[in-house]
Amino acid sequence: MANIAESVGHLQASQSDMSLQLRRANRIRTIHGSLAIEGNPLSEAQITAILDGKRVLAPEKDIREVRNAMQVYEQLQEWQPQQQSDLLSAHGLLMKALLPSAGQYRSGDVGVMGQSGVVHVAPPASRVPTLMNDLFQWLQQTELHPLVASSIFHYEFIYRTYGMQQWHGCHRAAEFIHPFADGNGRMGRFWQSLLLYQWSPVFQHLPIESMVYSHQQDYYQALNQSNEATDSAAFLSFMLDTILATLQDVLDSKPQVPPQDNPQVTPQVKALLGILKKNAQKGALSRSELMEALSLSDRKSFR
Repeated sequence: MANIAESVGHLQASQSDMSLQLRRANRIRTIHGSLAIEGNPLSEAQITAILDGKRVLAPEKDIREVRNAMQVYEQLQEWQPQQQSDLLSAHGLLMKALLPSAGQYRSGDVGVMGQSGVVHVAPPASRVPTLMNDLFQWLQQTELHPLVASSIFHYEFIYRTYGMQQWHGCHRAAEFIHPFADGNGRMGRFWQSLLLYQWSPVFQHLPIESMVYSHQQDYYQALNQSNEATDSAAFLSFMLDTILATLQDVLDSKPQVPPQDNPQVTPQVKALLGILKKNAQKGALSRSELMEALSLSDRKSFR
């Protein structure tokens, strides 16, 4: 936690140096990571194309998941993580046109499947509102550091409800909440990012979900260890390591190319920039001089 706080301080000091291009790239990595964990096959390049309004040959469901997720993350500053109503609103936007009950807690029972069949059965749907009220009440009252509280919420939200009672010295049989019919994993990861953003604005542009996806097997292993031990420590440790690794990755990242050599620049524009650089000491060049240097005779093409 001390290392994370130190890295956050460094990033806060240099955040103004983070270009819009890099922030956008991190947001795309975030969307890709969170959706890929849930089985969305679209690549970062395809997600970028979708956001640029380009046509992508992919199932409509996969494209819709990308667009919905981007809308949710773009409104990060507007959501209040202690408000249960905001959680429902965010889920409604995340699962728009994907789930009939988007923005509503599940009305049916769910279970978790394993190789041998149903491994765990979530509590009845009638209990979900009470369990979620308990979880949000704990979130509003806890004095734990946001790094710890956000990780516990992430775990409790998707998997079990015992953690919040254990912090107060109470124990009861662990059980899954799984409050929504679908989208629980995406919402749990997003809500942790939201809680972290409330602690420090630098988390608005940190692709933590991408780092989780890069260590997906460790993610599941940490969850299983916490489930077996009825203790969220293993998952908490994994998330703190992941947050620190993400911070260090962003701090170490540098733009691959300067703006004038952006791969999206056409060869003609690149040639024009080269001529301007070469003749920088001569002062202004006329249109005819530039056209002659570029071997262009048509004014419309030059324009």
